[in-house]
Amino acid sequence: MMMSRRLFAALAVAALALPLWAPGPASAADKVVRIGYQKYGTLVLLKGKGLLEQKLEKIGYTVTWTEFPAGPQLLEALNVGAVDFGTTGETPPIFAQAAGAPLVYVAHEPPAPRGEAILVPKDSPIKTVADLKGKNVVLNKGSNVHFLLVKALEEAGLKYTDIKTSFLPPADARAAFEQGAVDAWAIWDPFQAAAEVSIEARELRNGEGIVPNHQFYLGAKPFVDNNAEAVDVVVEAISETDDWAKNNTAAAAAELSPSVGIPADVLTKALERQSFGIKPLDDSVIAQQQAVADAFLAIGLIPKKIVIADVVRKGGG
Repeated sequence: MMMSRRLFAALAVAALALPLWAPGPASAADKVVRIGYQKYGTLVLLKGKGLLEQKLEKIGYTVTWTEFPAGPQLLEALNVGAVDFGTTGETPPIFAQAAGAPLVYVAHEPPAPRGEAILVPKDSPIKTVADLKGKNVVLNKGSNVHFLLVKALEEAGLKYTDIKTSFLPPADARAAFEQGAVDAWAIWDPFQAAAEVSIEARELRNGEGIVPNHQFYLGAKPFVDNNAEAVDVVVEAISETDDWAKNNTAAAAAELSPSVGIPADVLTKALERQSFGIKPLDDSVIAQQQAVADAFLAIGLIPKKIVIADVVRKGGG
């Protein structure tokens, strides 16, 4: 009897230690789409316009928005069930799938290879990617520029192990770059454009000819499977916002500026390098994304082979 009481007491203490709430995947009964977004891009414009709220209300859904500093953090939230839908570059879903995250590729934007680059300070003696041998490059681990760095080094005849890497989110990476703590910075727009304009950072190599730099829209598989109509409405709203931004670059930059904290003229430069036009993934895009995964496996950045086609949404749109 004494053992039973002790066991009961231990279980009671453990129960009290549990959180009162833990995020779980939204179900159809919840009627809510939880969207993860970053400071820049179509989802920010969509959030500001309120268009999605209007469209989802017609089918009985609401929407919540959560901001993340970069794609890896957003997909970690998706992995633990804190968000249902979001957008990232090419690389974060590779790492997430390899780690077992229950993600689904829903759609993509056309390539924007000039929207990411390896930058060096304006007076740096580094003139080519080959000059990075033995140097320290800072980047956000698992972000889209991780693949850019790998391919740029390969093009220059270097191995990934020929350089040193420091992993920091964009704001901290910018500080390290400006202070001279690192030799180069692999970064994406609008942070890329901001550095080029405000501190005259010099582009060493962008993605043209070596990486496509797609943006992907991803969902948590349980949510996508159980809320197909809501997912289609989200894609429709993104498409309408894309069309507007493509034809109203200056206005889009003005709308983004307050949330991003970057002047509108700088954002205009970034938006001119961005591609718009959300589409389902076709065989070509799946093959390109598989090439990213295979490249990372070959150099040991992910622990196992993954198959992109296994996690692409079938139908819908």
